[in-house]
Amino acid sequence: MGVHAQLRDEPDPALAAEARGALVREIAAGGAFDGDPGWRAAFMAVPRHLFVPYYYVSTGGGYERLWGEDPDPARRERWLRGAYADAPLATRVRDGELVSSSSQPSLMARMLVELQVGEGGPYDVLEVGAGTGYNAGLLAHRLGDAHVTTVDLDPEITESARRHLAAAGHRPAVVTGDGAAGCAHRAPYDRIIATCTLNSLPRPWLAQCRPGARILAPLATGLIALTVTDAEHAEGRFLHTPAYFVPLRGGSGPVPREQHIGGLPRRALQNELFRFLLDLTAGTLDPYEALALWQRERRPVRERFGVTVSGEYTWAWLDDPEGPYAWPL
Repeated sequence: MGVHAQLRDEPDPALAAEARGALVREIAAGGAFDGDPGWRAAFMAVPRHLFVPYYYVSTGGGYERLWGEDPDPARRERWLRGAYADAPLATRVRDGELVSSSSQPSLMARMLVELQVGEGGPYDVLEVGAGTGYNAGLLAHRLGDAHVTTVDLDPEITESARRHLAAAGHRPAVVTGDGAAGCAHRAPYDRIIATCTLNSLPRPWLAQCRPGARILAPLATGLIALTVTDAEHAEGRFLHTPAYFVPLRGGSGPVPREQHIGGLPRRALQNELFRFLLDLTAGTLDPYEALALWQRERRPVRERFGVTVSGEYTWAWLDDPEGPYAWPL
């Protein structure tokens, strides 16, 4: 494992190391490594700029492309410093729509800590949503290439992720396929982490997990952490952290759900936690009922909500999976 020697088109190593060190210190200062400091070494060792040879920045009316081989030295330095900003980076845009990105590093760190791979391993991990390959690179550095599988529906994305990972000295399994179907031929897994927003929990994931496995996935602008009992049962609560990701594409991807929210109080609609509740209950709970619930329960935080999978049923709940506040997903 480790990182390749300097590549022909790699930027000044001292500048890259300086920018990477500053990013890691910023992530650490925000507390994202708390709970598992081992991830700090991974972020120091795996160069993010190798995974974003180009990216797009919003210009208000469109996107501007920054890339590492720009003939202008000032723009090359801008690209490099941007690669080590604690911010998400748009890496693929089609017809003006974002289809792939590199997530905000501090959020990635929090999710990796919540994956809980620090003790009792080694763990076999499936990542759904390969993106640039950076997250898989961090996992591979920590766990070893043989224990990491990353899957994405788009062959262009998996090919570039594979190339970026090789440049960083890693060769985990990079698979082209529907992430909603998991990756059966590499199963079973101890951990599944999704870097794309779900509408519900894909059932094949449970069948590909070992008992006691942990699934961490974005759902309704939150992060759900589930413990798998067997192929038919899983349960867990949302974490405190908000999360906004590109939707999962494929057989079990999000389906647009109509919500008629006209007339709801503007103050409620501007509240991030109420928007989370609206997203979590969309299609199953009338928005005005959601508002009444939110007010009656004194604006409940994400950690009070959870999800249960039992047999053919999946439902979300507040406080208690068998309590009065529950609705199907």
